[in-house]
Amino acid sequence: MITMTATQFARNFRKVLDQLEFMGEEVMIVRNHHNVARIIPGSPHLTALEALADLYRTLPEDAAKNWLKESRIPHTLKEMRNPWAS
Repeated sequence: MITMTATQFARNFRKVLDQLEFMGEEVMIVRNHHNVARIIPGSPHLTALEALADLYRTLPEDAAKNWLKESRIPHTLKEMRNPWAS
């Protein structure tokens, strides 16, 4: 685990993120001789379930109510709209 002051963290933010992502290193942030935060690396890979787990939170309330039911309705390619068409 790396321990650094809040000032060091702010000045070396990119390096710290690189160490978290590529080295899997944990970082302890200290301010005024007190531990204020511990940053741990995230999971390197997400499953589809994890990636879509909070999708419903991004939908409007009325869309979220019927999302599961509508997602199971079979669609043909003719029925689907082109998302790039203007």
